[in-house]
Amino acid sequence: MNLKRHATDQAAKIAIALALGAGFASVQPAQAQSPAGHADPTGEGQLFVGTCYQPIDRSPAQIRHDIAIMKQAGFTMVRMGDLSWDSFEPREGQFEFAWFDAILAQMHAAGIKVILDIPGLPAPVWLHRKYPGVDIVNQDGVRLHPATRYWDDISDPDYRRLVRQLAEKMLARYAHNPAVVAVGYDNEVGSSPMSYSEGDRARFVAWLKQRYGTIAALNKAWATQRWSRRINDWSQVELPYGEGPGPNERNLDLHRFWSDMTIADLGDLDDVRKHVAPDLPAVSNLWPNAPAKGFDYLRSWNRYSTYGAEGFYPDTRDPLGAAFDVMMIKAGHRTPVWFNEFTAGGGGDYGVPGRSRMWAYFGLLHYAQTFLAWTFNSHIGGEEQSLFGLLDHDGRPSWKVGEFARIAKEFKQLQTMGFPRRRQPQVAIEDSYETAWITNPPPGPNTMRQYFTDNYSDQLKAAFQPFFKDNIDVAVIDIAHDPIDNYKLVLLPATYVMDEPTANAIRRYVAQGGTVVMTGYSAKVDGTGKWFETPLPGRLADVFGLRTDPFYRSKQPITLSFEGKELTGSAGYYEVLEPGTASVLASFGNTPQKSPAITLNHFGKGEAIYLATASQAAFLGPLVRSLYAKLAIERGPVTPDGVIARVVNGRTVYVNTTDTPVTVSFDGRKRDVLTDRSHDGTLDLPGYGVAVLQ
Repeated sequence: MNLKRHATDQAAKIAIALALGAGFASVQPAQAQSPAGHADPTGEGQLFVGTCYQPIDRSPAQIRHDIAIMKQAGFTMVRMGDLSWDSFEPREGQFEFAWFDAILAQMHAAGIKVILDIPGLPAPVWLHRKYPGVDIVNQDGVRLHPATRYWDDISDPDYRRLVRQLAEKMLARYAHNPAVVAVGYDNEVGSSPMSYSEGDRARFVAWLKQRYGTIAALNKAWATQRWSRRINDWSQVELPYGEGPGPNERNLDLHRFWSDMTIADLGDLDDVRKHVAPDLPAVSNLWPNAPAKGFDYLRSWNRYSTYGAEGFYPDTRDPLGAAFDVMMIKAGHRTPVWFNEFTAGGGGDYGVPGRSRMWAYFGLLHYAQTFLAWTFNSHIGGEEQSLFGLLDHDGRPSWKVGEFARIAKEFKQLQTMGFPRRRQPQVAIEDSYETAWITNPPPGPNTMRQYFTDNYSDQLKAAFQPFFKDNIDVAVIDIAHDPIDNYKLVLLPATYVMDEPTANAIRRYVAQGGTVVMTGYSAKVDGTGKWFETPLPGRLADVFGLRTDPFYRSKQPITLSFEGKELTGSAGYYEVLEPGTASVLASFGNTPQKSPAITLNHFGKGEAIYLATASQAAFLGPLVRSLYAKLAIERGPVTPDGVIARVVNGRTVYVNTTDTPVTVSFDGRKRDVLTDRSHDGTLDLPGYGVAVLQ
């Protein structure tokens, strides 16, 4: 007997037993079948708990051992294939799948479903050596070898051709494999740096020609008459510097270009899926807000994703931000969210008992269906060698195996109680990729930073905050892409770029009876990034029944009186409104003009409300709450700070996001279905504690 392996097996059993108690039942395979004969993960009443697994680090004996631990823990899904291109294709055109076939067979025998990741990122060394166009060239013209992950130019045609070929080979082999239930593309796509090769410049010029058609139109869009920067022919076009300096209009188009290149790559891979494996849903671990580049996910998600999916690594200090990010990745999907990577330990973080379970329930309340721990084995090398997974570096299961086993057991019970959640949000917030980039320009001479002094991301979350506090679901979408007719309320916090599709969506929604709240900083520039030469808010002055030009900054946070209460904000920026058809609901209290702070205009059958300052929760909270009754917006359970809750199928789920005990009050006597304990009017939740009361 292998004594080390026997000891490890025993440790796994002890960890799981501590979490679950005796008599842990094995997971039963799902009954619903898709036309291809696969277990269908899209059915109602299914939750999946498991892990990300990189078998390339493990021997055959270790793999068997790992799968036994997963099965014992009740895991129902793993994600595999990512980060492994050169394991499937060690040399161009030489494909090796037998090793992966055997692992899939073992997963299937254990009753564990598999997300098959097409490992397009990072690209292998052999590809870089043979096709140097895949190398990143920085804005100084220096070619960089792939020294770290994701240093791949995914716009290069050779890369595009070869990653598509990889997808064709993998899906042709595994489309009907009984273990495989979904497919993902290019781990953390959006994270590769911008590149500045001559090939990239040529592709950028081709993109500009398609967008603008003529040099004259390009010169107008880029305002090249300023500072003597006119372009006479396409050969004079250079790639703007993503790290600065440069003007806003060019920087905006640079980000649009790279966004479109990323979306095109995802589209290539999804085209393969549609032709080769149409019955497998697309569930990719995306990173649309990656700081290096990102892409316009909210205006494109339906081209390549069946489910919104992401790596979920929340900060316990910012549960609001975590909720916002989940709802952003959900976007306009009618399907649940998948956490293709889910917080277990982390880089330099061994983990905290109870924390992952808390975040799992937090995700459950925000439409999540799948929770895959990152990662199963602690990494022994590479950039993440100090990243701690469910198993320690020596292969021994940590206490985290037991915690995830407990999650799996509890979620098996909850999936019969209305989870994953399907009820769609009542409220939507506009999140603009273009506003995010143009208001955060790279270093260099640029007055944007002097004007837009209130961070866009912070303003989005300020609009989200009252609903988060009131336990109300909010969709985070691009309203030029997703229909908004069914939302009771739409908010536009600091929507600086007001292109024609967005303005048309707002105009149509309000005219048909919708209610919109828009804040200061909004509708200042058109789709090219230039200031409107028409009354502000651009394209919408008649909808809001006002114009706004002057703006000032108070040395003190501004104040206003609303519905008999004196409110103090957190920012000094304010705009001086000139109401036309709009009526004044509130005025500023400590500005020289005491000018209108909140106005309401009737337009068509609906109402357009304008808050003449930056998006800030101190003002938006009372404003939106004043609309709940009128708009029939249902408020969620009342909870103390740090606790979130939702009512699902008549049961109330409470999650304490803090590490300190909290007492929750409610009416009557209720029983916790997780502990089978009854509570009269109050519930004491420990740090990171959860309860499901009925």
